[in-house]
Amino acid sequence: MSFSIICNVGDIPPLIRSSGQKGPTHSPLCSTTMAINIQPETLSQQQISGEPIVNDFAIMVATKNGSGSQTSNSLIVNALFRMGIPVNGKNLFPSNIKGLPTWYTIRVSKDGYTARRANTEIVVALNQDTAAEDIANLPEGGVCIIPTEWKWGQSRPDIIYYEIPVKDIIKKSEIAADFRDRVANMVYVGVVAHLFGIPMDVLWNSLLDNFKGKEKPAKMNFNVLELAYQWSVENLQKKDHYSFAPMNENEGKIMITGNEAAAIGALFGGLTLAAWYPITPSTSLIDAVLTYQHIRKDPDTGKNTVAVVQAEDEIAAIGMLVGAGWAGARAMTATSGPGISLMAEFTGLAYFAEIPFVVWDVTRMGPSTGLPTRTSQGDLLFTYFLGHGDSRQVCLLPGSVEECFEFGWRAFDVAEALQTPVFVLSDLDLGMNDWMAQPFEYPDEPINRGKVLDEAKLNEFIEKYGKWGRYLDVDGDAVPYRTLPGIDHAFGSYFARGTGHNPMAVYSERGSDWVENMERLHNKIESARKIAPQPVIDYTPSKPIGIISFGSNDPAIQEVRDLLSAEGIESNYLRVRALPLAESVKEFMFNHERVYVVENNFDGQLCQILRLENAADTRHVFSLALGDSLPMTPTWLFSKIMTQEQK
Repeated sequence: MSFSIICNVGDIPPLIRSSGQKGPTHSPLCSTTMAINIQPETLSQQQISGEPIVNDFAIMVATKNGSGSQTSNSLIVNALFRMGIPVNGKNLFPSNIKGLPTWYTIRVSKDGYTARRANTEIVVALNQDTAAEDIANLPEGGVCIIPTEWKWGQSRPDIIYYEIPVKDIIKKSEIAADFRDRVANMVYVGVVAHLFGIPMDVLWNSLLDNFKGKEKPAKMNFNVLELAYQWSVENLQKKDHYSFAPMNENEGKIMITGNEAAAIGALFGGLTLAAWYPITPSTSLIDAVLTYQHIRKDPDTGKNTVAVVQAEDEIAAIGMLVGAGWAGARAMTATSGPGISLMAEFTGLAYFAEIPFVVWDVTRMGPSTGLPTRTSQGDLLFTYFLGHGDSRQVCLLPGSVEECFEFGWRAFDVAEALQTPVFVLSDLDLGMNDWMAQPFEYPDEPINRGKVLDEAKLNEFIEKYGKWGRYLDVDGDAVPYRTLPGIDHAFGSYFARGTGHNPMAVYSERGSDWVENMERLHNKIESARKIAPQPVIDYTPSKPIGIISFGSNDPAIQEVRDLLSAEGIESNYLRVRALPLAESVKEFMFNHERVYVVENNFDGQLCQILRLENAADTRHVFSLALGDSLPMTPTWLFSKIMTQEQK
């Protein structure tokens, strides 16, 4: 089956790798004191000795929100990616007011690490409100790039300053006054390109990509960039030891956000309705559905087969999902914690009436409005037990953009197989930031619509069992058979009840009917332990400690395991990919002397679930939960594990 979604960007490979087989057609007000709290790291031997440091450092660009920095920051990341250097960019931006501080960190790692660094060696200080703290956070031997016109001075003799005349360069570019503020950040791009070694032709091609081949805006930006580069060549003497050098580590890879990957996966999974209400950080997921919905156009009529509806609020959005799922559509929404709160009652209805749909929770920092533009894993417990009364929800937990794509389509299969809502818990870091990835694997299995009866199958069912009831469990697996509206059969209709009912979908207040139904629902959700994605496990019996985590903590854990190994501490690792927990999680937990449960929330919610579901002694299980609103760093995690191991 061929696809038109070949999203080449220059020499960047296609998003989807096809195996050739037929698959699914399927904020509160902030002050200027909100600078990033940088944790000090031990200086490397290279930093101490002054040896060249190549492709192993981080840059932080400090600007003001709304200043056009997104284009310049993305330009550098794209250029470094094209140079074959493993790179990751993370955006820390304010929630609601133009002009407030924004930081963007760019990490390059010759070893392929992509976790957030606890410190940055280079700061591009373009925001006077935070410059003092940004400069103070630099390590010894660090680099500060700062505008000349600020007349800031050089208060730290242990770092290197490069002063650049931003306004003079912009004035020399003869850019129209209306556009000067938008392109001013290109000055720092030109200086960075000269000082640290980014070829100009790579930057030009990256600009063309950014503006989708439109040469006029690309040339306007490149003109400023080129002037800054030339000024830097003529006026700055390189005094630091940091540089970029071409590598060949990104061949065949793509760069994409988790939200984009999720949207494409959902379209591959047969999405027909996306009903939503905008909320950070999930909005770009639905934006991506709109961008890529052309891949689902009817080939004969050219009409869209996917409806995208912006509802008046989150309650209306999930109400649409309930109706669409009942009618047989593959329906989804994307939201975050506050939206999940509003969706609780309709979720309970869908759980009890057994209606499938998918909800993406791109988690941000709560409670309440919290920090809307910061990342978190704090919705885990809330979503798992969402709804009043005795209910649990199936939750999928992607840990990479590849899994965001996979769970985009697989969530529909799980929802329809179990006839229940399925929640996919991503987060702001995974969802909104750019990540390197392998091209996505084309789904290797056909769509699973679950137990759906058409007219012929309903006749066969009645002939075999004597009757059909919507909640009748004839297979003993706790999953009944359903019909869809419009079935041409006298016995094919039923009431999808949120009230007490018996197996025939008849209203009932009998205690025995209630208990029988709740036992079946319990058993059905229990079966998700085998149906939902299984954990990723790296296990060797001789290793004494185990690490359990989920989601976007994975890059930090991969790196910290190498750091621990260098100290002679070998570890096993299990990454949970779904709730309820697979049986292998319990086995892993009790096969180690010590287990560290790592998560990016305040209360250690996954650790609580592990203890809740395992009555045996869990004193060897330690919760390492941070929840500081930022992506997890290997530095923090290494410190916590080493402290415990040395006791």
